[in-house]
Amino acid sequence: MNFSKEQEMKEIIQQLEAKRELARLGGGQKRIQAQHAKGKLTARERIELLLDAGTFEEWDMFVEHRCHDFGMGDQTVPGDGVVTGYGMINGRLVFVFSQDFTVLGGSLSEAHAEKICKIMDQALKVGAPVIGLNDSGGARIQEGVASLGGYAEIFQRNVTASGVIPQISLIMGPSAGGAVYSPALTDFIFMVKDSSYMFVTGPEVVKTVTHEDITAEELGGAVTHSTVSGVCDLAFENDVDAIMMLRRFFNYLPLSNREKPPLIKGANRNEEPDFSLDTLVPANPNQPYDMKELIEKIVDDGEFFELQPDYAKNIVIGFARMEGRSIGIVANQPLILAGCLDIKASIKAARFVRFCDAFNIPVVTLVDVPGFMPGTAQEYGGIIKHGAKLLYAYADCTVPKVTLITRKAYGGAYDVMASKHLRGDVNFAWPSAEIAVMGPKGAVEIIFREEKSDPEKITAREAEYKTKFANPFVAGRRGYIDDVILPHETRKRIARSLAMLKDKDIKNPARKHGNIPL
Repeated sequence: MNFSKEQEMKEIIQQLEAKRELARLGGGQKRIQAQHAKGKLTARERIELLLDAGTFEEWDMFVEHRCHDFGMGDQTVPGDGVVTGYGMINGRLVFVFSQDFTVLGGSLSEAHAEKICKIMDQALKVGAPVIGLNDSGGARIQEGVASLGGYAEIFQRNVTASGVIPQISLIMGPSAGGAVYSPALTDFIFMVKDSSYMFVTGPEVVKTVTHEDITAEELGGAVTHSTVSGVCDLAFENDVDAIMMLRRFFNYLPLSNREKPPLIKGANRNEEPDFSLDTLVPANPNQPYDMKELIEKIVDDGEFFELQPDYAKNIVIGFARMEGRSIGIVANQPLILAGCLDIKASIKAARFVRFCDAFNIPVVTLVDVPGFMPGTAQEYGGIIKHGAKLLYAYADCTVPKVTLITRKAYGGAYDVMASKHLRGDVNFAWPSAEIAVMGPKGAVEIIFREEKSDPEKITAREAEYKTKFANPFVAGRRGYIDDVILPHETRKRIARSLAMLKDKDIKNPARKHGNIPL
């Protein structure tokens, strides 16, 4: 009796191993080679690289689709084109799904979607991020509406999890049609150059409908989305580069909105004042300088993880650390468009501030802004509404906010950039700061209109206006600036402010949600 039981057990274990082997092979050796030939890793190789060695716990390895139409009954592969489960990145929990292009082009079936939904539900329960490695030809046409329903199930979870757990999409192959909207709902999108693309309708359809002749790369490649559309946060050279940077990026994020940002206890940094900052701002107010130099000189180890570096370059956003703790940085960039706020810059910064606010990450704002970008293109494009997004994001934001004005803070742009009036906690200025409604020239031409024809008088008025307003003291007298600090003290003063604010607690009034000017 026992013998046959043992025999039975052996057979089951053999069957199990055979099924596992089949699942690991995905679409088979030939397709794996084709994937490698395109310079792409397989779904499992990507997970191996992303997670700490030996930590991956796979779920639903044996799931198969249930479709019998169009000859699909003979095409079942265990796992159904997506590998799902959880593991660790640098010892911290993360849930992950990785689409397998070798299995029916990574197309999404009902069973494939159910696997993704299962880990998303679990991640929400335990409060851990979800990383999606996307490489899929889109909905599985043979399944019709069932696969569309699968997409919508994922979208719903993306929205429910928004602001509760970080969600990151890494686009590592095609992502077209309905497949683009799940990444679009996540917090960050990273792409791989030359092997990934995203678009709602592909080049063929575009040609049929609008007669435009365009390649997939031009329409929705990584370069397009990281420079022209702003859909993508970072574009990488290849799969390995993308995954390694993602591991680094993950260290800046808390696991959920229930946590404070991670604290990295590292080597003691040399806290000597950096006197080179005293000469960073040029004497001529019209001369530009690089705001990234200031960022690198005040953050831990000079490490700044910039996001969207090639889109709306007139504003700089990204993560860094101060005394080991993650912070978000938003900074005007005087090198580009003199640091003016335009539509693209406002949206880029607003979304970033909202992310930091949702996940308890303090925001440090570095201000040098002559105003909003003038012109018909901006007005017709809706700068009023889009500029209001940034204003809304800062005003709504309840995490610690420390602001430093290095030079210009003119007009409405002064208000928008985390001013005292939008509940800025600590607002500093350098001695070179000028806080006014507008620049001296424009102001004088309005106030002293009748003297316009007399250049001498106008020059004298300009000098008077400069003495009065081109300094931080008027705002300081009213308490809008907490202190005027010497540039070489910047790191120390910001770090102290953040330490003081670490247990800050304010709540917005009870409401279902605000109505941000979208």
